[in-house]
Amino acid sequence: MSQFFQSSQANPYLFPGLVDFSQPSFWIAVASICFNPLYWNIVAQNEYHNKTITKLLGGRRYLGCYFLAVSIFSLGILRDHLYNVALKDQPANPLLLHPIVKPLAGVLFASGNIFVLSSMWALGVTGTYLGDYFGILMDHMVTGFPFNVMNNPMYWGSSMSFVAVSLWFAKPAGLILSALVVIVYSIALRYEEPFTGAIYAKAAEEKKKAAIINSPGPASGTRSHAKVKKPSSKKDL
Repeated sequence: MSQFFQSSQANPYLFPGLVDFSQPSFWIAVASICFNPLYWNIVAQNEYHNKTITKLLGGRRYLGCYFLAVSIFSLGILRDHLYNVALKDQPANPLLLHPIVKPLAGVLFASGNIFVLSSMWALGVTGTYLGDYFGILMDHMVTGFPFNVMNNPMYWGSSMSFVAVSLWFAKPAGLILSALVVIVYSIALRYEEPFTGAIYAKAAEEKKKAAIINSPGPASGTRSHAKVKKPSSKKDL
């Protein structure tokens, strides 16, 4: 106990066995976790309204979606790296060194990655990386695994992986960062889900209007809509 107070007095941002808030790597990881969803939401919504990426790429919307996908994927790799770097600078907790923790972390990590990878497989590149903001809409809603288990499996599977890594290395600071991941994803979904829903609702409405315009109508084939033969001579009158 005395050692705890001595350490706290020496570094008021250090909580032995829990977290060291004085480490710059911790805050860099925080910034990266917060930045990523902000980035793809701003860029994707701008694309939907202004078609900026599509215009820069000569009207090739699929190429634009792939470009955004590469940038999102790369930022995700960087975020994961910064998270791991931050954990190296953080204290471990003896309670998390219990023999059962690592097997639990392994199961959690494997489950999280199954949810992420299977959802990517089900959605494809354009479905995963906001193709609908480029006007690349899916033909139907995906209802199979893992979407029949949970909503937004990619987000929650990713969150599970963050928690698993923190448990594996027995770092409580990782649990704090994982909680931040969940919070940030939850906030992002409050904007993404209604916006995506509005995109598909608008597309359905436009499809319905087009069907009505192209429809021959209920009077098609009746006497009033039949073709009238133009008389070629007085005999035909």
